[in-house]
Amino acid sequence: MEQHEKEINMAASKEKDMKDKPVFERPYDRQSKRLINKIAVITGGDSGIGRAVCVAFAREGADVAIVYKKNTEDAEETKRLVEEKGQKALIIETDISFEKNCNSVVKQIIDEWGRIDIVVNNAAVQFPQETIEDITTEQMKQTFETNIFSNFYLVKAALPFLKKNSAIINTASVVAYRGNPLLLDYSSSKGAIVAFTRTLAGMLAKKKIRVNAVAPGPIWTPLIVSTFSKEHQRRFGKDTPMKRPGQPAEVAPAYVFLASEDASYISGQVIHINGGEAVNG
Repeated sequence: MEQHEKEINMAASKEKDMKDKPVFERPYDRQSKRLINKIAVITGGDSGIGRAVCVAFAREGADVAIVYKKNTEDAEETKRLVEEKGQKALIIETDISFEKNCNSVVKQIIDEWGRIDIVVNNAAVQFPQETIEDITTEQMKQTFETNIFSNFYLVKAALPFLKKNSAIINTASVVAYRGNPLLLDYSSSKGAIVAFTRTLAGMLAKKKIRVNAVAPGPIWTPLIVSTFSKEHQRRFGKDTPMKRPGQPAEVAPAYVFLASEDASYISGQVIHINGGEAVNG
């Protein structure tokens, strides 16, 4: 009995006796805003998930560069919402499928704020087609140039300005893991983003820059309305375990988490927000 009690006491005192004790609380845990004084660039920030991330980042104390392609009215509204949270917003209209435009985006942000702390690659296009024969070479190129090449271009341009504890967050998709018979090129580009994320995370680990991704399932955004039929929209998200589509506001907190010091020991990972569907990876 005495030996048993001794073993229990030894187990209970292990942490107390450790020379290098585990850290259970850090200074930032006492801050009300997890991204205070951070500068973030978010592509596709005018609407949908991108807008939700812009607003969520602003709520947490970040200034935001909103990169978009065409919808200036939507971008201006996102800017208003960011400024409503007391943060600064810079809107940049450009086509990020071209490398020179991504270089210009970074230059404008550096000219405005002098640094970049968080890169969110979120912009994407999709063009549903029922057969591979319906997908033109031009469509395939446009999908990859917008959805994955832009990630490469923007990260490469921003990297000289990213420092220790900077974060890169890419937007993948549930279809990267299970495919979608209407979205061959889109699904393929999202699969490439997963591989890009995991490989880049290893490449940048020595620089202490974290790279992760979020893989949304069916999320109700303008992209769905603009690319799918009314019937498809009616059924959208109903096949998930939760029997409904998600909202952008339900996705944005994952980006906040990955951008913040709460995720300081996480890199090369994908957070799945898809209404309960179990996918590998």
